[in-house]
Amino acid sequence: MKKHLVLVGGGHAHLTAIMKLRDYIDKGHRVTLISPSVYHYYSGMGPGMLSGLYEPAEIRFHVRKMAEARGASFMEDPVIRIDPAKRILILQSGTQVRYDVVSFNIGSGIRKDDIALSGGDVFPVKPIENLLRAREYILDVFKNRAAHILVAGGGPAGLEISANVWRLIHENGLTGRLTVLCGGRMLERFPDTARTIALKSLREQGITVLENVSLRSMKNGKATFTDGKTIACDVTFLATGTKPPSIFHESGLATGQDGGLLVNACLQSVSYPEIFGGGDCISLRDHPLPKVGVHAVRENSILYHNLYAMLEGGELMRYKPRKNYLLIFNLGNGRGLLWRQSFVTDGRAAFWLKNYIDRKFMRKYQVSGELDEK
Repeated sequence: MKKHLVLVGGGHAHLTAIMKLRDYIDKGHRVTLISPSVYHYYSGMGPGMLSGLYEPAEIRFHVRKMAEARGASFMEDPVIRIDPAKRILILQSGTQVRYDVVSFNIGSGIRKDDIALSGGDVFPVKPIENLLRAREYILDVFKNRAAHILVAGGGPAGLEISANVWRLIHENGLTGRLTVLCGGRMLERFPDTARTIALKSLREQGITVLENVSLRSMKNGKATFTDGKTIACDVTFLATGTKPPSIFHESGLATGQDGGLLVNACLQSVSYPEIFGGGDCISLRDHPLPKVGVHAVRENSILYHNLYAMLEGGELMRYKPRKNYLLIFNLGNGRGLLWRQSFVTDGRAAFWLKNYIDRKFMRKYQVSGELDEK
């Protein structure tokens, strides 16, 4: 009996399945890709797009074209609820989509529940499209006056965003002040060597770094910190950590402590075996994963295989996370900060390697004329 496979989200962990949709369709199965946008932006190059190092077309996949060119249907409509007992997805438009097998790769959002926001120009760093809007806004509004820009968050995203806002300002002849708020220490979960390099780089760029203080509220252009201080602020970037979307908990599915879809080693829901997921929206049972893109990329082949096995029969593969992975951060000045286990270094060679790896990844999946778009 032929089945209906639904992919929700065109993120990193679904790219192999999308590229190989014909393997499912040629067996007679129907496939639908549902996404809130026709594009999926690669987060690893997002800060570089903010600074102008990359054009938008260089860092995105046209997932609608990818799907339709391989015989699948595409629906541009967010999924807002799941009825797992009836195997139905409810979309924002009210449309209902039935499935036999479904996989979620819908990313994560920014934690902001404990920040009071009212007015002001605030840009959460996810979804990545927000960085493009922020770039356009800064270039348009601050041509003739200085900007005070605040970055809330002292993790990798806060580091890369602040460094690339600096590049955006200086490459375009603008003036402004940048302040970074770190709830704890800058790059707190990384070795001290990495922290020292990051702090030195930001301070050499004239960026003020405040540690052990967080953003409490943003109201009409005034930011209030947890230490009681208040400053005027023109633009705020929220890089305050990520959290999975609430759809899984609200739909009655088992979730991890962070709210992500709780899956076993086969990336399969522990509640309903016909539901799968990958990337930042999942929580791997007995093995919590840091929210880094390397896991979503490595889950690609596992999801592709396991979805095929659920449709056609066969043994499921297990995802085995590697402890030893490479991270390189874009420091905005042509240099990168490289970390792998206990090894830390920085320099132009590190950024060259990051750029090479990112562009190689993009070339593999940009198969729908993305680079010809303006």
